[in-house]
Formats: sequence, structure tokens, C-alpha cells
Amino acid sequence: MLPDLIQYMWIAWLVLAFLFIIIELLTLEFTFLMLAAGSLIGGLGVNLLGGPWWLQIGIAAVISALLLFTIRPLLLRALHKDQPLARTNVDALYGMEGRVASPFVQDAGSVKLDNGETWTARLASAFEGTPLVPGDRVVVETVRGATVDVIPASAARGAGEERTQTHD
Repeated sequence: MLPDLIQYMWIAWLVLAFLFIIIELLTLEFTFLMLAAGSLIGGLGVNLLGGPWWLQIGIAAVISALLLFTIRPLLLRALHKDQPLARTNVDALYGMEGRVASPFVQDAGSVKLDNGETWTARLASAFEGTPLVPGDRVVVETVRGATVDVIPASAARGAGEERTQTHD
């Protein structure tokens, strides 16, 4: 019985590669694509050359591992090359807009940022004395510990327009 199953091992390699390709189409991370390539090149290739079953499995595993650790990182890097790095944590706060949540007294108050967080805020030194009331739009300029320095959104937009006009 065992020799009969080994004769049809090529079908098992094709089915396995087909399953890996289907899973790859669902995940899109190139992991199962490398396993499918290892199955086809190593498993099916050695089978068609007449190699024993244990050699087919070994070569398929080695080729899959080589592809996973050499080709996959290159493919992922090429795929994500044009995407900007995602800013996270405190870095994501710079330039974020928000609304004044409580009145600013002596250039200090609180703001609710567009991400839903409420922060203690200080008015940036260049805008000290500018009256801010609840509901006014502000932009985060810097982060100092648990406090953000903000500037009025109208001033930030004006500075942005000046920058774009000077580049035209």
C-alpha cells in the first residue's frame, strides 16, 4: 500500500502548492507564496526527478526557508517603498488639530485633539496673549511631557499658505 501512495505524491505537492497560493491570496504577505514555491520547486521538482519522499520534504523545506528569509524581505521592502512611515505615539501629535476644551487662562488650558484625547495645553510663546475660547481650532506645535504647545489654527493655515506661495 505504501508504494502506491508514494507514486501519487506529485498530486499531493500540487494540492499543497495550490492551497498555499489560495491562503496567500487572502493574506498578501508573501509567506505562503514562498511556501508554495518551495513545494513546487523542492517537493514536486525532486519528485519528478525520482527522488525519495524524505528528500522531497527536506528540499521543499530548505527552499521554502531560503525564500522566506531572502526573497520575502526584498519583496516586502519593494512593496512598501513608496509608503511614508506611519507616525505613532507622540510623533503623531505634531501638526494635529483640535478644539479648545476649556478657556485659556494665563495662556494655559486644555484641548481636545482630533484623535479624541484631551491634553493640557499651553499657548506657544509666539502667540502668548491671544484669546482662545472653547470651540476655537488649534494646532499642536510641540509636545512637552504631558502638555502640548498649541497655536491658533488660523495662524497655522496662514503660515502654511505662505510656505506654499514661496515654493510656487
